[in-house]
Amino acid sequence: GLITKEMVIGEVIEEYPETAAVFKKYFGKGCSDCPGSKVEDIDFGSTMHNADIDIVLKELNEIASKLKKGKNSHGKSK
Repeated sequence: GLITKEMVIGEVIEEYPETAAVFKKYFGKGCSDCPGSKVEDIDFGSTMHNADIDIVLKELNEIASKLKKGKNSHGKSK
């Protein structure tokens, strides 16, 4: 998939803003605003919130793959 459990939550939301809804659903509504989201990976978040990592990744990747098809650019590079 495009998104792996080692990826930092905040970076995923930055790259694919629509994934914020998935994080809110499984990790709580404060997730995207939380300072921890900038350093914590999806695996850590799933453990902290007792979420099933496989389901979370599946939903994130469904959104990401739709978004990838929709845009031609490779996002912004740092």
